Amino acid sequence: MEQLSRAIYSEVSTQMNHHDTSFVLDLPEKVLQFGTGVLLRALPDFYIDLANKAGEFNGRVVMVKSTSSAVEPAFQLQNGLFTHVLRGIKEGQEIEELHVNSSISRVLHAVQDWEEVLKVATSPDLEIIISNTTEVGIVYVEEKISGSVPSSFPAKLLAVLYNRFLHFKGDRGKGLIILPTELIDHNAEQLKTILDQLTQYNELSQEFLVWLNQANHFCNTLVDRIVPGKLNDAVQKEIEVKLGYRDELMIMSEPFGLWTIESTSPFVSSRLGFINPAKGCLLVNDVHVYKELKLRLLNATHSFCCAYAIQSGFTYVREAMQNKDFNLFVKALIGEIKAVLLFDPSISNQLIDDFADTVIDRFSNPYIDHQWKSISLHYSTKIKVRCLPLFKKAIEIGDRGYKHMLTGLEAYNVFSQGELSDYLQTEVYGKE
Repeated sequence: MEQLSRAIYSEVSTQMNHHDTSFVLDLPEKVLQFGTGVLLRALPDFYIDLANKAGEFNGRVVMVKSTSSAVEPAFQLQNGLFTHVLRGIKEGQEIEELHVNSSISRVLHAVQDWEEVLKVATSPDLEIIISNTTEVGIVYVEEKISGSVPSSFPAKLLAVLYNRFLHFKGDRGKGLIILPTELIDHNAEQLKTILDQLTQYNELSQEFLVWLNQANHFCNTLVDRIVPGKLNDAVQKEIEVKLGYRDELMIMSEPFGLWTIESTSPFVSSRLGFINPAKGCLLVNDVHVYKELKLRLLNATHSFCCAYAIQSGFTYVREAMQNKDFNLFVKALIGEIKAVLLFDPSISNQLIDDFADTVIDRFSNPYIDHQWKSISLHYSTKIKVRCLPLFKKAIEIGDRGYKHMLTGLEAYNVFSQGELSDYLQTEVYGKE
């Protein structure tokens, strides 16, 4: 069985897409991406690949590996190609979709290939920078960007942008769109603030600082997709037999995907040819709306249910959802959360309903082994941030529309050895 590579891509793509999409392998490199992880490959790169095959974005991705470990040899052997398996529940039905992603042109190592990274920065084709360097990646570290390779991601990004500024002599038309996907509030705004600080620390020119802030577009984003990553050996072999080739880079994700990008700029809109509302890639005026939906309907539901599920003897989320009574409990809980969210004028009823409809499908995914004990990590913080604001609002609304939230909090109270006892006694039971 041959290994997936450019040599067999034409045949593979014709079989999978019913037409040859090998033209995408010769598209220009429009994206510089810091990070090689499965979330980037399963979300931003997924949308870029779909758009390329539809003739709508027409640009490939240069990936930069920033960690100390070497680039996986498979990226070179397979010419950046990999299979993306989407498995799960959609609208109550079990589905499996197979895609060969051809968006990645090459992978560079941040240290070993730094000069090549800087060369990409001077390309007239480059339009976008994407990053996912974990939540601790966007931090201020005082370091120089000249000489050795900077250690922090913001300093690397500053070096890239400064190199571009010098090469194009400050041309305002050569600015880039910066799309950080790190899971922190206002990710692009925080990144931009750090770049301004590093510019001052490195004593770069005022002309560059103006170019940095006025020629480039820093867009807050929100990403949401569960990506377990590699498949187990048995499933991998089963899919490889079905496809007729070997793939060392194959990944799996749930079908649901959401990537919201915040901008009102016509320039940004004109460059993001991979926006795909039907598949969950959205250009929006305010990312906060989608963050709130995710935090309350998905994350808070997990947290409300967690202790109750553990005490009921369930190990995995999917296992609990197979139980009729627990399934009904989750649906009723989501109904209570929806009732609270309806009082937020910034979120439309349609958005609430649409997002809520996906939660049961995501919880029920039989291919994802999401353990309740993993959800219980940092449990106290999750309860305070995700759940208590909803519960307090439900009490204010009245009509006792918080029965299932209360059950979840009571289960947590037992789980945490009475951490919420005083709160429940004064705020709830004292009002009975």
